[in-house]
Amino acid sequence: MSGRVSLKPWRQIVIAGGLGPALWPSGAEAHLVTTGLGPVYDGLLHFALTPEDLVPALALALLAGLRGAAHGRRALFVLPAAWLLGGLLGLAAHGGMSPALTSISFVLLGGLVAADARLPLYATTMLAALLGLFNGYLNGTAMAQPGLGTLGLLGIVAAVFTLVALAASFVAPLRAAWARVVVRVAGSWIAAIGLLLLGWAFRPGA
Repeated sequence: MSGRVSLKPWRQIVIAGGLGPALWPSGAEAHLVTTGLGPVYDGLLHFALTPEDLVPALALALLAGLRGAAHGRRALFVLPAAWLLGGLLGLAAHGGMSPALTSISFVLLGGLVAADARLPLYATTMLAALLGLFNGYLNGTAMAQPGLGTLGLLGIVAAVFTLVALAASFVAPLRAAWARVVVRVAGSWIAAIGLLLLGWAFRPGA
């Protein structure tokens, strides 16, 4: 018993040391990260490092996977296609939407996953189209600044396709109640993050 007690302070030190760098505030950059491998890879990296894009796309993939293979296939093709269309519109328009609205997609999609909502196929299609158009538009306006254009957008779309394919195909075969509960818990965390983002966006003085 004494040996276990003596390890606790060391665990606290290790945890604090690991979380310290993650919690330390740093400057945020509005432009895309340059990989040096070309605009397509820059787009891939941008998607992987942008939670505002990655998390809602993951939530939609989880939701589609919970509803079955047909919903997963629909999301797999509709979301990237709508993302590409929205991105092309964003490249031409150069702005016009508030990125703060992405927090609503966190709450909506995360809440649907947490509730294991039994959506019809057309509802999944509509959610995929709306999410793709909105986030794609924001990506298009961002890529118009560094001049990556269509190639960078294609990298993002490829990353969206890959994420939805992997996540939906992983969730769709799940039948055990405990496994589906794990997916629903992940959805509740996504919704909670969205609520925090909404609160931050509407804080006094924002």
